[in-house]
Amino acid sequence: MRVIPCKAIIEAVKRLCIEAAWKLPDDVLAAMQKALETEESPRGKVILNQCIENAKIAACGNDPVCQDTGVAVYFVECGSEVTISGGTLTDAVNEGTRQGYRDGYLRKSIVADPLFDRKNTGDNTPAVVHVDLVRGDGLKITLLPKGGGSENCSALRMLTPADGPSAVADFVVDTVVESGGKPCPPVIVGVGIGGTADMAMLCAKKALLRPVGKSHADKRYAELERQIMDRINASGIGPQGLGGRMTALAVHIEEYPSHLASLPVAVNLNCHAARKAEIRL
Repeated sequence: MRVIPCKAIIEAVKRLCIEAAWKLPDDVLAAMQKALETEESPRGKVILNQCIENAKIAACGNDPVCQDTGVAVYFVECGSEVTISGGTLTDAVNEGTRQGYRDGYLRKSIVADPLFDRKNTGDNTPAVVHVDLVRGDGLKITLLPKGGGSENCSALRMLTPADGPSAVADFVVDTVVESGGKPCPPVIVGVGIGGTADMAMLCAKKALLRPVGKSHADKRYAELERQIMDRINASGIGPQGLGGRMTALAVHIEEYPSHLASLPVAVNLNCHAARKAEIRL
């Protein structure tokens, strides 16, 4: 049995918060560069150039890529042979978030009561923490800061099995097109298929963790990803919703077994500032 102290988790999460806010991942930057080479609209090219330059300035100056440093969403893989000492995993993640957003001078966006008081907690906690128990003695923590603009464009549709792939594609494309410029395109489109309503939504968000542009391992799903992306990029929405070819950088599908009477489909979008960071302890 391996013992990991809370202090180590707190320090790791603190670093993750700052790293994710300041540095756009290499796969996202590569996708942005490819989009720039593909974009046909002069305005779209200018916008994509500005997005790339913004990311470079943020990384060099230790400034946030975007002023909306988002909800801190964590995906944790905790080994079955791991014991956390000195507190709970969730408490450690929240304390690391608190320190990271404070020391990194990142915007605090969380309100304690979502409906009535809407008073800011002042430290961007509580975080959203998803934990999977896996084999081994490791602890992997992945942070996906989620801005409000893209998160507000999330959608869920409970289709029937008879609707099939074409209905799935129609729903995803319609969701992105109706969102227009609100999620700050070019976007990464996470699609969750199967499970229950809540599992489909979780799969859609997990899909955003895949390296940008890496196709699904199953050729059928990979083909569906390609078809959806082609349709989205033919919509004319373009960078920042101001017209052009590159509305989406990628479409990623994650599936989960479902009830024989169900076909849940969820969509979760990430903006062009698709931040993520991970650490292994």
